[in-house]
Amino acid sequence: MRGLHADTGYLLYRMGLRSGQMFNSFLQESGLRLRHYALLRFLATSEGALQRELSSRLGYDPSAIVGLVDDLEKLGFAERRPSPDDRRSRIVVLTGDGRAFLRDTDEAGLRVTDGLLGPLDPAEREILHTLLRRVAETELDSGA
Repeated sequence: MRGLHADTGYLLYRMGLRSGQMFNSFLQESGLRLRHYALLRFLATSEGALQRELSSRLGYDPSAIVGLVDDLEKLGFAERRPSPDDRRSRIVVLTGDGRAFLRDTDEAGLRVTDGLLGPLDPAEREILHTLLRRVAETELDSGA
């Protein structure tokens, strides 16, 4: 395993898998998965978004976004509304129930993150977060 642990890409992959497993376990009771949660978190930072924007910003296939939004609509956490800029387009917005769900899950989400990053002290967590954010923002800026 030492050889694999020398590969940063592999370590990121493993941590991504573990993080996804932990978040999916915590979300299991609600019937949601991490992909739904990510979409809800994104919508909480906006006044709504076109489905194609959600696809590009979250890095999900457009057909996956349709299904995720359908699931969230069934739960009453999101809804599609006519776009104010183009009546043929629909924007996806977070509902009050969606905001309440996120508030109710904030503490559990922090516990998952704390469990994942347990070996790191607060300063190391901040450094890791800053570095990962820089890489993620560079990826988004490049259109990858």
